[in-house]
Amino acid sequence: MSLELQINNDIKDAMKAKDRVRLEALRGVKKEVIEAKTSKGAGDELTDTDIIKIVQKMVKQRKDAAELFKSQGREDLSEKELEEVEAISGYLPAQLSKEELEPLVKAIIEKVGATSMKEMGKVMGVASKELAGKADGKDISAVVKQLLG
Repeated sequence: MSLELQINNDIKDAMKAKDRVRLEALRGVKKEVIEAKTSKGAGDELTDTDIIKIVQKMVKQRKDAAELFKSQGREDLSEKELEEVEAISGYLPAQLSKEELEPLVKAIIEKVGATSMKEMGKVMGVASKELAGKADGKDISAVVKQLLG
């Protein structure tokens, strides 16, 4: 079953269960998927990889919003955003831990032949492509800095 079909089925389940937070979060994902499908130059179909990128973006936006709300003393709004993150992050593949990420980044650094921080851009370009969906960009960047620094 494609990820898009899974999301549609989960929307129905959330409606039946009267789970407002999950329903709202999934409807947001569905809206983004529809917008991506109908955007200029896009085909009519999205792959699961495309949908994962959309979900990753939405998770990041909600985490950033939760942080902002928390810094402004709005715990209620921060909590709502984090509940939505929890509802939609189940569609993402398992994220690599920093311990799992380090050997992969070391291999990329060796492949690229980078030896100093000046070559961080090269490493990040390759690492971001190879580890897309498996690790957060901030985590990748931190490991690259640690290994090149």
